[in-house]
Amino acid sequence: MIPVFEPVIEEDDIEAVANALRNGEVSGTFGQSITDFENEFAAYVGCKYAVAVNSGTSALQLAVAAADIGEGDEVLVSASTNIATALAALHNGALPVPVDSEPHTWNLDLELLEELITPRTKAIIPVHLYGHPVDMDELMRIADEHGLLVIEDCAESHGATVRGRMTGSFGHMACFSFYANKVITTGEGGMVTTNDEALAERLRLLRNLAFTEPRFRHEIAGFNYRMPAYVAALGLSQFHKIERIIENKRRVAHAYIKNLKDIPGLQLPVELDWARNIYWMVGLVVHPEFGLSRDALTAALEAEGIQTRTFFCPMNQQPVLEAQPGYKAVLAPVADRLWETGLYLPSTWTLDENTIAHICDAIRRAPGAWKAAA
Repeated sequence: MIPVFEPVIEEDDIEAVANALRNGEVSGTFGQSITDFENEFAAYVGCKYAVAVNSGTSALQLAVAAADIGEGDEVLVSASTNIATALAALHNGALPVPVDSEPHTWNLDLELLEELITPRTKAIIPVHLYGHPVDMDELMRIADEHGLLVIEDCAESHGATVRGRMTGSFGHMACFSFYANKVITTGEGGMVTTNDEALAERLRLLRNLAFTEPRFRHEIAGFNYRMPAYVAALGLSQFHKIERIIENKRRVAHAYIKNLKDIPGLQLPVELDWARNIYWMVGLVVHPEFGLSRDALTAALEAEGIQTRTFFCPMNQQPVLEAQPGYKAVLAPVADRLWETGLYLPSTWTLDENTIAHICDAIRRAPGAWKAAA
């Protein structure tokens, strides 16, 4: 089976973790690796501060908590995303409100934002889906006009840029994931970046059970979201080769696009002229002209040992959100279609051209596809 993604752990990564363990860097309060990882990652993104945590989900929940968003508040979120984005609002007592996708980059549709803003709206969490950035210049203009906080969800966009500026540097805060399938990995892990010193201090306070002086006396409810130090050592090792990884992710995506661009009914990833897409995953949308449904294509590929994944179930279809008091039944027809017709292909950054060609050939040969009807 060609997996949809495999984490790539090299000898230098293993040695970095081993050295951290030899130095006693075990929990989140020992050693230098966490501080170094935070400082170097912040500089890369273009922010003053970075706060390492134990997952991308924790990063999102911590950011919402640090902003004092809670009961009675509404948070606009991308409709097409992992449930973690909406749960960040939900677990802080706020109501996530989905914003439908636009059909080209599959990101949230900026033209829909203003009609969804109410007096209860406190923040927007845009997701840079599959590695293509949202137009953050326009989103920040809208947010500033309405006095809204912006928390970028950069779980899939490490190194993606908007007009040369890194995702993660636009919003009041930004959240990154280092899960096993992300651009760089620590297995589990995440990071919050910000340029706001007060927010950075609050993030660090909340991350560590809100310890103050005297120790063990707590004035606010914090979380244990610390990143273990040896995990940070792995993250730092991975981070030092992030541009090589991104270069290869782009190589993989461009090889797919070259091989598949002439097939009717397949919508391939785009890269708008103001963006750098880092192609976290190589997605396809299967239109009727292809001759097979997405599910039929998936079955044909898996029969040949090629693993795929569907696009995300949109937030407007999530039972856990529908069950919340005050739930808003916002329509998201584009996100609905992406859920029904989208899939992503094996996207490990070490895939070679022969393997990519084999996968593309399997798509062309899928029984019942476009050429069989020609």
